[in-house]
Amino acid sequence: MLQIVVVQRGDTLYKMAQRYGATVDEIVRDNGLDASLPLVIGQSLLVNTTGNVYYVQPGDSLYKIALTYNIPLQTLAKANNLSLKTMLQDGQRLYIPKGTKRSAESIAYLQPTSIPIKESLLNATRALSPNLTYLAYFSFEAKRDGTLNEPTSLAPVLDIARQNRVVPMLVITNLESGNFSPEVTKILFNNPTLQNKFITNVLETAQKYNMQDIHFDFENVRPEDREPYNQFLRNVKARLPQGYTLSTTLVPKTSSAQKGAFFEAHDYKAQGAIVNFVVIMTYDWGWQGGPPQAVSPIDPVKQVIQYAKTQMPASKIMMGQNLYGFDWTLPYKPGNPPAKAVSSVAAVSLARKYNVPIRYDYSAQAPNFTYYDENGSQHEVWFEDSRSLQAKFNLMKEQGIGGISYWKIGLPFPQNSRLLAENFNIVKKG
Repeated sequence: MLQIVVVQRGDTLYKMAQRYGATVDEIVRDNGLDASLPLVIGQSLLVNTTGNVYYVQPGDSLYKIALTYNIPLQTLAKANNLSLKTMLQDGQRLYIPKGTKRSAESIAYLQPTSIPIKESLLNATRALSPNLTYLAYFSFEAKRDGTLNEPTSLAPVLDIARQNRVVPMLVITNLESGNFSPEVTKILFNNPTLQNKFITNVLETAQKYNMQDIHFDFENVRPEDREPYNQFLRNVKARLPQGYTLSTTLVPKTSSAQKGAFFEAHDYKAQGAIVNFVVIMTYDWGWQGGPPQAVSPIDPVKQVIQYAKTQMPASKIMMGQNLYGFDWTLPYKPGNPPAKAVSSVAAVSLARKYNVPIRYDYSAQAPNFTYYDENGSQHEVWFEDSRSLQAKFNLMKEQGIGGISYWKIGLPFPQNSRLLAENFNIVKKG
């Protein structure tokens, strides 16, 4: 049975395999490890335990374990002769009855940085695609004249989607010169003739590439264009070919009255009624230009999801999940050079290089550590690991939402696919 464990001082792959009844080869494979490198104190690993035995880890509760393994809380307690109020002890052995996985949809965004697309990025896409419902190529850019700036080198991505029964998404943005342009959306929303031309171009492009979901990621839209944006989506929906779906990206909100140009044009209630599903960007509380903190702390993410459920069916909600973290140079001051983005693999490598332990913030449900570089500068790193990801999967189950959306492919996180498949039956539509 697969479970998450945490490396302690003195642990080796051999010792962990012995302790949990796994093999070194299994641990290396499931975690994408280099067996020649030492483990890092505080590093989280996936291990296969013998039979249906689970070893209690720090921060565990019966409720959390029941969610993780898709079983009723009462069933778990009864199987172990425990009361629902039992306080678990680290290392305690539990028997886990067989659970029933629920279905979920999954999206991953692909943002090539070179043409032709690097083979490493295509390989990462191939590896994740068996556990994807949708593949989102970022992006087709809307232009002021109602045409689309189309990316090149689509063929290999579309081939991967077809081979893995993944629905390709036509992701349309209002990016102009690298920034989200409120002027582009203003023109397209408020000029009926131009809008009609634009929708025609969008639909023809979707059919040309057989991209069966049309997705609008319009950000930094003017607050006064809130209703014009809603009407635009209604107009697109009215012209959708049979079998095609419509979706949008939403910024994270916790109130319909939330103020600020970033938030006001994104109408959760209206868009939830119009489109088939929404992707909510539940990340970037910790961001490159801000102070060090978790990128997607669990409580703020939960608050956004709970608000969204008051505005639309839970089944339409796709929770955004970052596959990156950040490395900040301290002391943080506004206007500092931006923090450096790091993958989960790169973060663990940094902790190993500078011989520092990884901590876990149970409030934010996120791993972090600090280190001093060769120049004597202190750094603080927050990233994602299997524990923080499992916390998000448990939130999805608890809130009954439709699925998850990853930003973005190419940031190595070897444990993700295995953990996703252990938690959910991924819907295939392609």
